[in-house]
Amino acid sequence: MRRVVASAPGKVTLFGEHAVVYGEPALVMTIGRRVYVTAELRGDNNVRIVASDLQVPGVTVTFAGDELLVETDYGKTLSAIAYLRSAVDIVSKYLGVFKGVNITVRSEMPVGAGLGTSAAVAVATVLAYAKVLGYDLERREIARLGWEVEKTVQGVASPMDTSITTFGGVIKVKLLGNNNYEVREVPTSTSPPIVIGYVEREAKTKDLIAKVRKLRERHTEIIDSIIRTIGVLVLEAEKALVSNDLTLLGELMNINQGLLDALGVSNKRLNDLIYAARVAGALGSKITGAGGGGCVIALAPNNQEAVEVAMKLSGGLTMKTSLGGPGALLHPSESTTS
Repeated sequence: MRRVVASAPGKVTLFGEHAVVYGEPALVMTIGRRVYVTAELRGDNNVRIVASDLQVPGVTVTFAGDELLVETDYGKTLSAIAYLRSAVDIVSKYLGVFKGVNITVRSEMPVGAGLGTSAAVAVATVLAYAKVLGYDLERREIARLGWEVEKTVQGVASPMDTSITTFGGVIKVKLLGNNNYEVREVPTSTSPPIVIGYVEREAKTKDLIAKVRKLRERHTEIIDSIIRTIGVLVLEAEKALVSNDLTLLGELMNINQGLLDALGVSNKRLNDLIYAARVAGALGSKITGAGGGGCVIALAPNNQEAVEVAMKLSGGLTMKTSLGGPGALLHPSESTTS
């Protein structure tokens, strides 16, 4: 192959945020938004990366007297490019072969919004570069190499995001200790439609995890009870997904959000989007991920447009998508042979 196009999806944590840190299960699902990576062999040993449309969600404008200061999350785009280059290096080392390549990335998701964009970039690049070199990797190899990319760039990373973006669908994840996870596929027959809302992050994931840990130290029995309840809720949500009971799924989302709010990881801007979505007819809505800003998901099988408008009016950026789609893919019709 002279030119290969591969893609990998983003993800949302549907249930189980924060409780997963304490050994409870979480449900993680792909979304119908993807990152597309094109790998084209060069005639030299150079690597050229083009990432002109990686979307960056955060923009802050400050007026200081007569001076206008504009700050963006552009650094997150540079970080995403680091995943591309690292993927080329790791695949080359794994296969024992290197050839110069042009890498072009196109993303349907913003960077830094908590939708697993970095994992999708890593996995799609691993798949595309290996294929353009003439190698067909198994999915378990792709997931492991993608995880190596994330660990190389971030220093520390769990295999959760790279597993879901590689294999697709819905997985149940459980922390076993020593950064080891149990990952199991959850069979579903349909793809529930959601609207994703986004507001700028006000706190980092590690800070929010530390906040919950300190709250647990002060109120151990109460917080442990909340964490165990979230674990039970995840098991009920798994049953609702398998049986396609969207009404129950929405109810469980609302309960999960209440428990997360009790842990102190939601905030007014997120809650504004959550309640606006419910008023507009969403069956359920909650934060997805660590909280402190970032993304909200709303289950809206019949009224996505109304929910999207309500979230926008409440100050959020939005996207409509579906849950549980395929994992990493090659796109033969867009690829070419030499």
